[in-house]
Amino acid sequence: MDNNKEISLLIETSKGNIIVKLYNETPRHRDNFIKLAQEGFYEGTLFHRVIKNFMIQAGDPESKNAPAGKMLGSGDAGYTLPAEFVYPRYFHKKGVLSAARLGDEVNPERASSGCQFYIVTGQVYTSKQLAGMENQLNQMKLKNAFDSLARTHMKEIYQMRKANDMNGLQQLQEQLIAEAQNQIAGEAPFKFTPEQVEAYTTVGGTPHLDNQYTVFGEVIEGMETVDAIQQMKTNRVDRPEEDVVIRKVTVLE
Repeated sequence: MDNNKEISLLIETSKGNIIVKLYNETPRHRDNFIKLAQEGFYEGTLFHRVIKNFMIQAGDPESKNAPAGKMLGSGDAGYTLPAEFVYPRYFHKKGVLSAARLGDEVNPERASSGCQFYIVTGQVYTSKQLAGMENQLNQMKLKNAFDSLARTHMKEIYQMRKANDMNGLQQLQEQLIAEAQNQIAGEAPFKFTPEQVEAYTTVGGTPHLDNQYTVFGEVIEGMETVDAIQQMKTNRVDRPEEDVVIRKVTVLE
């Protein structure tokens, strides 16, 4: 691939067309999406998971001709892609194209599905809400540091609990909190960039997904089609009651 040339693709659906451009900074995801499009992989697949004010998801090969009521979302291409986070340059503003993946519990490296993707719709946030998220993320950083330290003292904690040594447990907790605070003291606290704040308070998005899933492109035309899909009535597992079919994905010259 020519890393200087920006590649766009036309996604033709039963609800209208969407044009996306792919980021050259995520070459594995870019090249894989193009390969699948050229192979006709997506033809006949559905937007099988739609959540209003969140995202619309597609790319499951098992969704082709899937009968009503069939559980979808577990199909794959037989491989995963290593995560390509280009954060904070690319983040989950409305309209971005991102790779779906399995959860951290079974996928700690956050490798992407080889075929499933989603387009963010999200919602608009206030500056106060974003400040609250920043605070939560910084508190979570402290909690993670504390939990990691606590795991190294599990035998000691178990013995204290067995002996009902509440004073000992309290002292150890205070010690570990202090150690956790010292551990993260040299790290800059999390803050959204000005670009994120601008996007999330105007067009909107899903900030809690940032740096968790690979963002590899964005919609440049047809956001009205994306919005029409997210407004559709869905069943209890978020599948649209009326199938939204991807008819074809074409690389634009």
